[in-house]
Amino acid sequence: MANLTLTIDDRLLKAARVRALEQGTSVNALVRSYLEHFAGERAREAVTAFLERSAESAASSGRDGRSWTRDELHER
Repeated sequence: MANLTLTIDDRLLKAARVRALEQGTSVNALVRSYLEHFAGERAREAVTAFLERSAESAASSGRDGRSWTRDELHER
């Protein structure tokens, strides 16, 4: 894991530390979470996991594939 040095106003950092403590976390964890979200890491991991599970699934739409038409699905 890499280290990152930021230059932040002292008052801003103090306020962020107080808020983080109120939320039971740290400024470091908040910044890491923001960067993960910003960079899309969680989304990529979720999509990858979904695709892996989908590939392993034996589910299907029936022996011959889909057995209904769009019109049948939307009949009222």
